[in-house]
Amino acid sequence: MAEEFLGTKKYIAGTKQKIGVLLLNLGTPDAPKEAELRTYLREFLSDRRVIEVPKLLWTFILNGVILRTRPKASAEAYQTVWTDEGSPLFVISKKQKAKLQEQLDSLSEDTFQVALGMRYGNPSVKSALLELKEANCQKILILPLYPQYSAATTASTFDAVVKELTTWRWVPELRFINNYYEEPKYLEAMANSIQEHWDEHGKSQKLLFSLHGMPLSYFEKGDPYFGHCHKSARLIAEKLGLNKDEWELSFQSLFGKEEWLKPYTDGRMHALPGEGIKSLDVVCPGFSADCLETIEEIGEENREYFEESGGETFHYIPCLNDRDDHIEMMTELVKKHTQGWELATDEQRETSRQAAKAYWADKTEPAELIKTHSS
Repeated sequence: MAEEFLGTKKYIAGTKQKIGVLLLNLGTPDAPKEAELRTYLREFLSDRRVIEVPKLLWTFILNGVILRTRPKASAEAYQTVWTDEGSPLFVISKKQKAKLQEQLDSLSEDTFQVALGMRYGNPSVKSALLELKEANCQKILILPLYPQYSAATTASTFDAVVKELTTWRWVPELRFINNYYEEPKYLEAMANSIQEHWDEHGKSQKLLFSLHGMPLSYFEKGDPYFGHCHKSARLIAEKLGLNKDEWELSFQSLFGKEEWLKPYTDGRMHALPGEGIKSLDVVCPGFSADCLETIEEIGEENREYFEESGGETFHYIPCLNDRDDHIEMMTELVKKHTQGWELATDEQRETSRQAAKAYWADKTEPAELIKTHSS
């Protein structure tokens, strides 16, 4: 039987097009419950980009151990950050989408269509792409909200988009934003958020940049993430006028027994008070929206490590979330990466319609079929 591809039925020549902007983030379970966490973790931890362990061995470990124990603990953690509207990541991402749409509409009304998708969970990559398809977006810009590139995040997002598009008959023109860790507007927004926190709460002895960890072996295989993290932290520190003793970088969210990028955030929390650091500010420049890993892991768990080890003052500085300067940064990225993408004018579209109408005027095809032909 021939393979079925998703087509564009009853397309009419001259139909108005839009430029699609697909915002993508990691994802979230549908509810802070064990069953939903099991579904979410199965999808997440089955990704070959995330777990580079021989498939047969990993399938045994995942199904025989992890999915039997981890969902319950993860559900309990999510319950501490869940809101009436859903998970923080989902709620903030929706606000980002709405504000970016508003900004783009102010630049060019009815030109851009923004959709939101999650690599794992809902709204899915598939549903977001279909939303853009329904809006007749035949040019789509993919914007993964990961400032620093990693195969486990950025490349995995690309995989998911391409996998879905292999089922389409009419594949749109694509552009893909690989990273934005050294974009001026990103660095400016990060520096602004930190400085505003200092203006309100005072500046601590040290600023710690905590980024999501990654197995050391991935770095050794050529993943540029480690370098991107260090450069973005250094550039933000320079914007703030910090000397080398006033800031440092560490990696959080370790998983499994393999060695990961160092230093580890939790290890630094235990050690810093003994090094004379009694007041600490922590910021997570690799996360575009606050989530379990920032609110609970940093704001609660690692705060406790620091205070139990003798620390006196701990401040977690929130992610950029839906700050105006963060949305402005996204807007600039869209403008930059859609240059040269021109849409047909009303006059050009009308010419196209008339040309198609004239061509098919003396044909014998049924009227309904004629409508499906483009010029």
